[in-house]
Amino acid sequence: MGRLGVWREWARRVKRDVVALWFAARDPRVPWLAKAVAAAVAAYALSPIDLIPDFIPVLGYLDDVILVPLGIMLAVRLIPAPLMATLREAADQAVSRPVSGVAAAAIVLVWIASAGLLLAFVWPR
Repeated sequence: MGRLGVWREWARRVKRDVVALWFAARDPRVPWLAKAVAAAVAAYALSPIDLIPDFIPVLGYLDDVILVPLGIMLAVRLIPAPLMATLREAADQAVSRPVSGVAAAAIVLVWIASAGLLLAFVWPR
C-alpha cells in the first residue's frame, strides 16, 4: 500500500470515527462529558462552517487536518473502549450502506420545486 493508500485509509477511519462519535453523542451509555465532546467534534466535522475558511491557502485545511483528529482522539479516550468498539461497528454499517440515486434525485427535485414556489411567491408581479 503506497502513501496514497495510507492517506485514504486514514481518511476512511476519520470518517468512521466522526459517525461513531455522532452515535456516541446520542447514546445513553456514554458518560456526559464524553457525550458533550463527541457532539462538539461531530458537529464541527460535519459543519460547513470552519474556524479558518477553506478558501485560505494551506491554513484553511489545517483546522480539518489537526483539530478534528485531536478532537476525535480526546472523545475516544473519554468513551469506554468496549462501547467505542460497538459504536465503530455501527458506524461501519452506516457508512457502508448503499446510496440511493433515486432518493437523491427526489430530494433535489423537492429543493428545486421549493425554490420555484418561493421565487413565484416573492417575485413582483
